[in-house]
This record gives sequence, C-alpha cells and structure tokens, in this order.
Amino acid sequence: MAFLEISVAPVGTNTPSFSSYVSQAVEVVQQSGLQYQVTPTATVIEGDLNQLMDVAKQIHQKAMSAGANRVITHISIDERNDKSTNMQQQVQSVQQ
Repeated sequence: MAFLEISVAPVGTNTPSFSSYVSQAVEVVQQSGLQYQVTPTATVIEGDLNQLMDVAKQIHQKAMSAGANRVITHISIDERNDKSTNMQQQVQSVQQ
C-alpha cells in the first residue's frame, strides 16, 4: 500500500483559478475506484504503486488536454514495507 500526493498547476490559461482542473483530477481518481482525500493544496490517493502512477499520468494528461499551454504536476510518494496502514490510520496516529 502506498500514498501518492498530487497537485496540478496549469500554466497559460485565461484565469488564475484552477479549481476546474482539480475537479477533473478528482473525476479521474473516482473512476479509478481508489480511496482519496482532497486537501486545500493537493489530493492524496491510496493504493498500489502501479495504480497510483497510472492515475497520476491520467490526471496530468487530462489537465494537458483541458486547454492549458503547460502543466506542472507535483507528486510525492509514501510507501512502507514494515507495516500495513491507510489514510485514516495515518491521520489518527497524528491526532492522538
């Protein structure tokens, strides 16, 4: 199990807002069936590393095809081999 944090920054659009790009990214994640959490600055997705990389690629390509002249996609991967965990457990361990 791994976590992928992703944020997409479209460049060369007619507006400084990119919430429509975030909405499109969330649609891609929903279609994948993976667990996810939207935060103010990124989206965190939980799953197998290969699935996560595929979803990240789809999110990036969808943003490119949505009209931006350039898209910068930032990803961070957190993967553990020593124990099994999920997003809820990670948040709970911090809150305790």
